[in-house]
Amino acid sequence: MAKVGAQRAADLTGRSKSTIQRAMKAGKLSFERDVNGRSVIDVSELERVFGLMPQQEETKVTSNVEAELKKAADLIEGERMKMKIKMLEEKVEGLETQLSDMRSQRDQWQKQAQQVLLTTEYTQKQAQEYKEKLEERDKKEEMRRKQMLEAKMKRLKGENENSAATSSSNSGGFGFFKRKKSA
Repeated sequence: MAKVGAQRAADLTGRSKSTIQRAMKAGKLSFERDVNGRSVIDVSELERVFGLMPQQEETKVTSNVEAELKKAADLIEGERMKMKIKMLEEKVEGLETQLSDMRSQRDQWQKQAQQVLLTTEYTQKQAQEYKEKLEERDKKEEMRRKQMLEAKMKRLKGENENSAATSSSNSGGFGFFKRKKSA
């Protein structure tokens, strides 16, 4: 069978290391020396003198180790999650700042667009008023031309009548005796 040192013998039997060593010195527990000069005990000898502890203890130790490892892994995972949460919170904060800046820019653009629209509406209103003034001036000018043309036509018609009357009065006499018009 296998041979173990004093500490491992204590673990297998559930006794202390010093109890194992006292039994070896008293000759109750036989042992040998290995090549390095250490005392080693045959497992069957341990079973004869002290009896071995059930394997449950070893399983219990293993399960305790596994529990500790799981606990450590959970702590590490918890820390990793805390770091990830912090990183995401910083990212959200950055995005909120960016969103705030974009809203501010949007509001400035809207204000500028409204000013342009108001200016355009005012300019269009001015242009419409100017157009109406031009149309009114053109109508007045057209009416003035018509009046001048009518006046000219009347004057020409009057001159034609006078000229016709003068020529008919001149046709009855000699051309060198013309009457002077009285003013």
